[in-house]
Amino acid sequence: MQEEESLIYRIQKGDNEAFNQIYESYFDRIYRYIVFKTGNRNDAEDLTQQVFIKAFKAIPKYRWKGLPLSAWLFRIAHNQIVDYLRKETKRSTLRLNEVMATSNSNPVTTVERNFDAQSLNMAVKQLTKAQQQVLSLRFAGEMSILEVAKVMGKKPGAIKALQHSAIVSLRKKLSVVKY
Repeated sequence: MQEEESLIYRIQKGDNEAFNQIYESYFDRIYRYIVFKTGNRNDAEDLTQQVFIKAFKAIPKYRWKGLPLSAWLFRIAHNQIVDYLRKETKRSTLRLNEVMATSNSNPVTTVERNFDAQSLNMAVKQLTKAQQQVLSLRFAGEMSILEVAKVMGKKPGAIKALQHSAIVSLRKKLSVVKY
């Protein structure tokens, strides 16, 4: 965390290379988190870029509070996702570019994969908001229990319990799905 504090100080003094380090360190994690939450890779790329643009613009006013920088970046990402979902209408069909991207593969495999993804997505949506957030931060964002606890403002034990109950619920919901 001392390294992050140093990077922030350097960025605030005009060192753009320091921001590049943050970008390289967190881009993939933020992107996976956004893909997990939106279900759309193309939009996730745009949203991830927007997260880093907002972070770049806001970092001159950033005040170090001893929390990991990831907590701040994931909060920006969360806000971007909320704005995106407000604007986006729910679609039950695949977008054309997603269909085209998979058109070269075996149609049966494509249908099975889409069914599995759809089943998982529906099961996740049945979880509580807190359980959904824990799963997305832990697995899509690849954050540790401690990092998730700091982002969510909870104790690590509460995060472990939420994660456990979410996984148990998903197992139950997915075991009901029959092919």
